[in-house]
Amino acid sequence: MRLDDEQESSNFEVQRGGGGFGGGFGGGNLLGFLLPMIGSRFGCGGIAVVLLIFAVMGGGLNLGSMFGGGSAPNVQSSQDAAQLTETQHWSLKVLGSTERVWGQVFGQSGQQYQPATLVFYSQSGMSGCGAAQSAMGPFYCPNDQRIYLDTDFFNELKTRFGSPGDFAQAYVIAHEVGHHIQDLEGTLRKAHDFQGRASEAEGNAMQVRVELQADCYAGVWGKLTGLMEAGDLEEGLRAAQAIGDDTLQRDAGRTPMPDSFTHGSSEQRMRWLKRGLDTGDPAQCDTFSGEV
Repeated sequence: MRLDDEQESSNFEVQRGGGGFGGGFGGGNLLGFLLPMIGSRFGCGGIAVVLLIFAVMGGGLNLGSMFGGGSAPNVQSSQDAAQLTETQHWSLKVLGSTERVWGQVFGQSGQQYQPATLVFYSQSGMSGCGAAQSAMGPFYCPNDQRIYLDTDFFNELKTRFGSPGDFAQAYVIAHEVGHHIQDLEGTLRKAHDFQGRASEAEGNAMQVRVELQADCYAGVWGKLTGLMEAGDLEEGLRAAQAIGDDTLQRDAGRTPMPDSFTHGSSEQRMRWLKRGLDTGDPAQCDTFSGEV
């Protein structure tokens, strides 16, 4: 991606000192063990499942705080850009490009885009939705309209998921911004309300639709940003393929079980990302009508 001339976003915070539960994937950590079984590591759906597991296990987290009523996050913030790492500066350029694109999209319908805040943390921290751990992967918290990112995940995207490249990393951020768009549109609230009345399988199916739309929105950003280069499409599709629920379940030594999918199969994730990339039209990202 041609990000050299892109303006960095000023909407960021840095958590220092960390909170939460600590850990990661090593040392028999329960969270790290369970994540491959619940599907992809992106999006509010994944974090909701993780928080539910902790609540059931006595972790003291409130799943309801995902959509209101939770305590404020214990954030140690910094607006001093001089303290940021090179990867954090790069991430803010990606975020800045999403603000430019979605600001234009919202402006076309006479609306003003309210950007999300990107929160950098290392290993563990706190969000408006409860604990943040690097093992959760990047996630969006609708309770405080923040995206939580441990940039070490980019290394795992390359090594564990076999998805190197700057566009693959940018797709991670753009997908979470996609959830923010859904939050502004009221989609997340409607999906949550439906899941409260639905069976587990129905709730999972709804979550898949939420995640696939966020993939499509990430594709819309990629198309409209004007920063893509040769090979970026392949990088994005490779990342989408690697984080499909069926692929992750196979990698965990399990037979894929569609009723347990929370983010969509590899084929679905690639197809909806590509739809956004091909059309650049958010109206083409309706995953809630018909088959996905």
